[in-house]
Amino acid sequence: MKHFLRMFVQVCLYFYCKCLWRCLKFVVRKLTGRCELQRICYNTKPGAARTMKIEASLKGSKSKRLQTSVSVHPDAIEKTIDDIMELKRINPDINPQLGVSLQACLLQIVGYRNLIVEVEKLRREPYDSENPQHEEMLLKLWKCLKPNSPLKARISKQWCEIGFQGDDPKTDFRGMGLLGLYNLVYFAEWDTEIAQQVLSDSLQPKYREVTKKEISQFSKAEWEKKKFDKAIGYSFAIVGINITDLAYNLLVSGALKTHFYNVAPEAPTLTHFQQTFCYLMHEFHKFWIEEDPLDIMEFNRVREKFHKRILKQLQNPEMALCPHFAASESLVNM
Repeated sequence: MKHFLRMFVQVCLYFYCKCLWRCLKFVVRKLTGRCELQRICYNTKPGAARTMKIEASLKGSKSKRLQTSVSVHPDAIEKTIDDIMELKRINPDINPQLGVSLQACLLQIVGYRNLIVEVEKLRREPYDSENPQHEEMLLKLWKCLKPNSPLKARISKQWCEIGFQGDDPKTDFRGMGLLGLYNLVYFAEWDTEIAQQVLSDSLQPKYREVTKKEISQFSKAEWEKKKFDKAIGYSFAIVGINITDLAYNLLVSGALKTHFYNVAPEAPTLTHFQQTFCYLMHEFHKFWIEEDPLDIMEFNRVREKFHKRILKQLQNPEMALCPHFAASESLVNM
């Protein structure tokens, strides 16, 4: 019986989406004299709310030309806008602002898709110690984070001081490829003060008062060792690579559309992604302190909780994760 009801509901939803919804749009167009794209642009302010509605409308159209308009080359956007106006029988002389609004939305939509391609390319490119550019970036990371401590050798235990696992960081970039290094270098170079502070905090032993619950779990000797254990902190570089993975998954899943469509007046770029990474690193550091985990073994739990919090924030169509980087002031009411 339950299976039958589930199937019935699915059939009803399919019928609604394919038939009733299109009939409703037809009726509304006849009553208002405007197509769905016009209604969205005229009734929704610029930013994520408008762009995501335009994207959904184009993807859900029965016209193949409209469906493919979200994946055109950036140089073809103006021609695509003309095709949309012609297909929808909209006079550009009577509706001059519609073309401008649609162009802004398509630049964001196409730019987001292209950003995924660019980020994926960096993620798939492995770190190569024989590549001078890769080596130069790695050394720049050290200089930005430890300007007063010269690196004694390329292969050195000193790398552990900034959170790598061994004496050669190249092995730690396997999961995220060059993308992890790009993000860490950007953070250290452009947000140097915060990056150095986060690194310093991550290395500090953290004293904690013993609670009654914890007393019952540990012997006095175990707690004396635990409360000054540096593992209560975390490995800066390794966490940076892990947060790169988090940012990458937010991007690919589409969750970051809300943020990028609000902060990028045109196409979101790699710089926007790296700025978002800086924000996530800083916010995760504060979240880690707030959560007060017992040791590094709780990292996955804290990361997952942080991930859910960011996802919840991104459900707000007006959300911009890092307003100090936002270009939303440039968004005009088109």
